[in-house]
Amino acid sequence: MILFGELTPGQAVTIQGLIELLGAGMTPVREAIRRLTAEGALEFQGNRRVCVPELTLSQLEELAFARLSVEPHLAYLAAKRMSSAEIVKLTEIDNALNTAISKGDVRGYLEHNYRFHAALYEISEAKILLSIANMLWLRIGPSLRVVCGRFGTSNLPDMHEEALLAMRSGDAEAVARAIKADIQQGVKQVRLSLSDE
Repeated sequence: MILFGELTPGQAVTIQGLIELLGAGMTPVREAIRRLTAEGALEFQGNRRVCVPELTLSQLEELAFARLSVEPHLAYLAAKRMSSAEIVKLTEIDNALNTAISKGDVRGYLEHNYRFHAALYEISEAKILLSIANMLWLRIGPSLRVVCGRFGTSNLPDMHEEALLAMRSGDAEAVARAIKADIQQGVKQVRLSLSDE
């Protein structure tokens, strides 16, 4: 819900409301909230309420720095060890992403964009960096949903095709450059969205 922007920045929800919505017990919901709060993806508001933090421009710059430091390196490491079957899987995810873009399917776009990056980074087997990347995605996800709402999916270019071409040719440095450019494009759109507020 956080990752794909179903909980929007600033939206408060009660713990009881989440229990009912998820059909889960009090203990797993509290544990999830505790973990997500520790990672900065949720904030306690008191009175048994939590919310997704609203991203500021200065926080976006911090997130951009961290993502641009970690994710291209994960892509590089992944490209050095990936198999042709993994490239096929990534291509299938990217095709689903392109379909979502053409249909204006915001949820589908966000889900397949995340799945592409997550599947790519997973190949690296760099557990510490993967953990950091996952935390960063939880912080940026809700703001990406806001961008899609403002600009639509047709204005969301990505560099996945360039990354896939580089993967097929075995050029790990070009894969890292494509992922870096992809992140920069996303950050630029979030920055524009925050500047308009």
